[in-house]
Amino acid sequence: MAYDFSKLKANIKETEEWLTRELSGVRTGRATPTLLDGIKPEAYGTRTPLRELGAVSVEDARTLRIIPWDKGLLKAIEKGITDADFGVGVSTDDQGLRVSFPELTSERRTQLSKIAGDKTEQAKVTLRSHRTDALKALDTAEDAGGIGEDEVKRLKAEIQKLIDAGNDALLKVLEKKETEIAQ
Repeated sequence: MAYDFSKLKANIKETEEWLTRELSGVRTGRATPTLLDGIKPEAYGTRTPLRELGAVSVEDARTLRIIPWDKGLLKAIEKGITDADFGVGVSTDDQGLRVSFPELTSERRTQLSKIAGDKTEQAKVTLRSHRTDALKALDTAEDAGGIGEDEVKRLKAEIQKLIDAGNDALLKVLEKKETEIAQ
């Protein structure tokens, strides 16, 4: 009986994608629209994600431009960004809002690197739990008599190789993010 690694591979890929999404919300030296994804201003009586209220674009390396589809929401969007306490400057004009990101201090860069490291560690813990689940499934199959002892050892080594490759991928994502933070 051949062991199916597709679930484990899918879980590893999902964990890597989760880490990439989480790290996209960590500020770097450049302003990106994803930094504002967590902001949900009060609009139409409910908290609404900023990207659903207007267009967010990059004006330059440190400035984002928000053009709301309903100009009546300018004050609500400005309040939502201010309340998020990102340490950014918000100014409004007749077109929309301009969000200015100040230069990162070395202390703030260190904090951001630590946050990125913590999120990577969470992803590694998730990978370890996926490994544990796969090993339990393998042991169950062995107990049922479908797989021999030598085959189990080989499959466990294969599972570990997949987890090691997943950890390497997570570290590459972290290295890329730390490089962006340092710039």
